[in-house]
Amino acid sequence: MKCPFCNNADTQVVETRVSEDGDFIRRRRQCAHCEKRFTTYERPEVSFPAVVKKDGRRIDYERGKLLGSLNLALRKRPVSTEQIDSAVERIEEKLLNLGVREVPSARIGELVMRELKKLDKVGYVRFASVYRSFEDIDEFKTVVDEIRR
Repeated sequence: MKCPFCNNADTQVVETRVSEDGDFIRRRRQCAHCEKRFTTYERPEVSFPAVVKKDGRRIDYERGKLLGSLNLALRKRPVSTEQIDSAVERIEEKLLNLGVREVPSARIGELVMRELKKLDKVGYVRFASVYRSFEDIDEFKTVVDEIRR
């Protein structure tokens, strides 16, 4: 690991800590040349399936897009950031467990809707109205009636 201050390649690990949830390792390092300290984080690198869009294009999976969709649906709703992060983690776990190299965007949308339905009914309806491209009020009413059951 190169020192970010002097670019020297000779650095030593001074302290290592595992995060509370065990998702990453935090390491304090010290440069042998300039003696400054810095922190690095190690996370496992996982390979998510490519996303196949409705028009057939294939794009890389982006956690930020998923998080953005959930945040937009849940804007000004009583849902914590931790709950949203947990929902994203559950969706990502399901994507990884599929064991496929490609996944249709519609499948991701259904996973998001399932999580939103558990988190917040209003957020679910907001997402569904955009995701399913409601054309009239009857489609909207059908989703609201579905939630009431």
